[in-house]
Amino acid sequence: MDLISSFVVGLSAGTIYATFGVLLTLMALLTRVINFAQIAVGVFAAYLSLSLIGPDGSTLGRAALAIAAAAAVSVIVGWVVSRWLGQASATARSAVTVAVLMGLLSMSAIFFGTRPQPLAPLFVGPAWSSGGIVVTKAGVAMLVLGVAVAGMARLLLGYTSVGIRLRAISDHPRAAALLKVNVTGWQVAVWAVSGAISGLVVFMLGSAQVSSASSMVNLMVPAAAAALVGAFRNLELTIIGGLLIGGLQGLFTAFPDLVNLKDWVPILSVIVFLLWNQRKEKWDAAR
Repeated sequence: MDLISSFVVGLSAGTIYATFGVLLTLMALLTRVINFAQIAVGVFAAYLSLSLIGPDGSTLGRAALAIAAAAAVSVIVGWVVSRWLGQASATARSAVTVAVLMGLLSMSAIFFGTRPQPLAPLFVGPAWSSGGIVVTKAGVAMLVLGVAVAGMARLLLGYTSVGIRLRAISDHPRAAALLKVNVTGWQVAVWAVSGAISGLVVFMLGSAQVSSASSMVNLMVPAAAAALVGAFRNLELTIIGGLLIGGLQGLFTAFPDLVNLKDWVPILSVIVFLLWNQRKEKWDAAR
């Protein structure tokens, strides 16, 4: 039962990895960018809302400001990437977000200090508990959000004219521009929505996972590992990957001598995926 409890506890973190992994996957699909600053944008926006409104101010006001600020920051970054690096490789476009990540870390330290911030989570307490197994409200809310984002993206991309346009812009941006499609405008819109969701996610978490700005870097690794499980293409596998990574990390907490190895789970997941993918390519070549 202890192992099951530990696994379920780990799933709470896994829902966070899955949700951010979904956002990373969507950005890769629609803008040809692996946005390493995805979490940093949300954390910076949450800190900004706390600084301007204060911990005693309106919760809804702080949430709205965090979402708006995260969307605004993402719009600026997205406009720069789409406007100046429209024809650049995915690697070059993604490299810009690394600079944004470092810049937001520095700005957070300058404007808000290095001490943990009193971010109050939106959801507190257990949603369900039985026999020592506790499912938190935050974990359930995060999983619902991640599945909802993935489901809405599937419907949008597969069954609407907007989705067709977005996929065309991602796959053939030059051809889309020749057809008078506003490539920059649509891609900036994707950045804005992704940023807004990041702000919402961080605000939902509160100080449980992002008590300091530097801790967001730790969240980025397992989120990217979850997206890699889905090869930055499959949203369903990304969600499963995030949950499994979190669950496996939780299992390590059941063994005091191995608890320090839980941070290796995302790294090992990446290695296993890369080795398996390389093996598949060798099989295909042999055939």
